[in-house]
Amino acid sequence: MEEGFAFTPQLGLIVGGIVGIIIGWVIGFFDSNRNSSKKIKQAEASAEIAINDAKEKIAQAEAKLASIAADPVTVDDPGLMRIKNENGALTLDLDGARVNTSSLLPEQRKRLIEMLNVMRPWLENKPAPVTPPPPAQPKPAADSRQVPPVQTAASPAPQPVSVKPAPAPIPVPAKDKAPAAPPTTMVGQINAILQSRIVNTRLAEQGVTMIESPTGGVYVYVGLKKFEGIDSVPDEEVKTAIRAAIAEWERKYTPGL
Repeated sequence: MEEGFAFTPQLGLIVGGIVGIIIGWVIGFFDSNRNSSKKIKQAEASAEIAINDAKEKIAQAEAKLASIAADPVTVDDPGLMRIKNENGALTLDLDGARVNTSSLLPEQRKRLIEMLNVMRPWLENKPAPVTPPPPAQPKPAADSRQVPPVQTAASPAPQPVSVKPAPAPIPVPAKDKAPAAPPTTMVGQINAILQSRIVNTRLAEQGVTMIESPTGGVYVYVGLKKFEGIDSVPDEEVKTAIRAAIAEWERKYTPGL
């Protein structure tokens, strides 16, 4: 006779433990899903707030750019020379920089004299001075060496070509030449003094001359070499001659300054 299945207390404990585990897993699963949904909703809400903040900042930046574009910025341009009345005191700006009028530097004094020479024709109802053009640069001499013609066996011997000498230029009488107009700019006047001082000297043979630059400065030419400003000339004899011409110009045109 077969024995029936007996439900023992040990078996009951095992079955109860398994059921408890299954129930706990189910509860944990649903609780985890609920927490995940809650976190997703919180993240979506935070992202929406950040997007709204970004849109608001972009709108503020666009409004600020629009206001800047509507109000053009005025740039202060002092020009070459400007005199202003600041609280009852006159101030002077040269080439965009403030200068101390009570103790002008030599370069500032020279620049101020240049400005006064530019304005002087306006007071005298004369045309504004014209900057003289730079001296014409001599063309390099052609090579005087003759290259013998290359002949081949089949080419005929070259025939001599007679060249007529060019007619000698007709000298123009001195009385027909109009006298050159005196220079009106400060640099032109100083250059005229310089040329008169270096006649029949080594500096005249080197072709030392001065012209005014488009910016109001000075170009010094020594032959074909150009130097911007007197201090950039390496030859001390040239600089000494130019400074002597400047001193003579100051005695002649600005006495007492």
